[in-house]
Formats: sequence, C-alpha cells, structure tokens
Amino acid sequence: MADLDRLTQALARNLKRWRGERGFTLDVLAARAGVSRGMIIQIEQARTNPSVGTTVRLADALGVSVTALLDRAQDSPVRLVPGDRAVRLWSTEAGSSTVLHVGAEAHGPLELWTWRLMPGEGTTSDPHPEGTVELLHVTAGELTLVVGGTAHAVPAGDSASFEAHHPHAYRNDGPEPVEITMTVSVPPVR
Repeated sequence: MADLDRLTQALARNLKRWRGERGFTLDVLAARAGVSRGMIIQIEQARTNPSVGTTVRLADALGVSVTALLDRAQDSPVRLVPGDRAVRLWSTEAGSSTVLHVGAEAHGPLELWTWRLMPGEGTTSDPHPEGTVELLHVTAGELTLVVGGTAHAVPAGDSASFEAHHPHAYRNDGPEPVEITMTVSVPPVR
C-alpha cells in the first residue's frame, strides 16, 4: 500500500473516531469546520484526499491536532516518529514545503512543524480557533509573516509568536530559501 493510501485510510479511521468521541453528527462537524457534509463523508469513506486547509479546519473543529487525524500508529505512552514517517502536507514544484513532525493531544493539540519556502512563494492560513498560538523560529533566510494584514520581517535567528485566530500568511520575499521551525498550540475543544 502506498504512503498516500495509508494516509487516506488513517484519516478516514481517525476522523470517524474523533467525531464519535466528540459526539458530533456529520452536520455538526460540517457546520463547525465549514466543510461540506459530502466532503466529510468522502473523507470518512477514504474516497478522497482533502486539501491541507480542509484537514486543518476539521482538526480545529474537533479540537485535535492534524497529527491526531493523520496518525497511523497505535496508542502508546511514547511515540517515536522516524524522520521518514513525518507527514509532508504541502509542497510546490519549486521546493517549498511543510512537514508535520509530531504532535500531542494533552491539554489541547500541540504540533511541531518545519517549513521551507522558496523565493517568491508563500501560503495563507485560515484563522484558527480563539486561543490558538503559533511559535516560530527562522533558521534560514528571512520570513515575511503577515498577521491581520500587517507584514513583519523575521530574519534567520529571530523568533516570533502570535495569536493564530487572526488571518495569517507566510511569505518568502527574499532571494534565498526560508526555513522555519514552528509549534502550534490549539486549545481543547469546548
């Protein structure tokens, strides 16, 4: 079975599990996530691979990390994630990408990511639930972080944190690749 097929199966299984644990009907989850009921059905039946944005909206609506939706491992007190098992969720032909390394569910979802943005590339993010915080550290290049419409230059060696319930975007306006390590903390679902 190919990695994408395993990921699709894991997402289907985990989305059903978390929706059931939360007691959410298809209609409730669709309304909370802003994702159509039909799309959720297709995902739960492993008939589609949703976009990163759809996956993030579902995770946010369920109050779990993206890791919890994509995790193929069994429950254990220790979870080791070999580098080749990290999940690449977004990439471009130019070489930009995001990789979700590991996450946890204790006291709300917590995720660790690395990002690579090639010159001239960027991506936007829908606002996350109130109380979500992102911490990032730029390890190469200069990131242009846009939060609530205001751009902030974050050069290599600098860090930033922000409340991610505001619209936000990450851009590389410079001539060299940007590399970022990021942690995302989402509050538990109420």
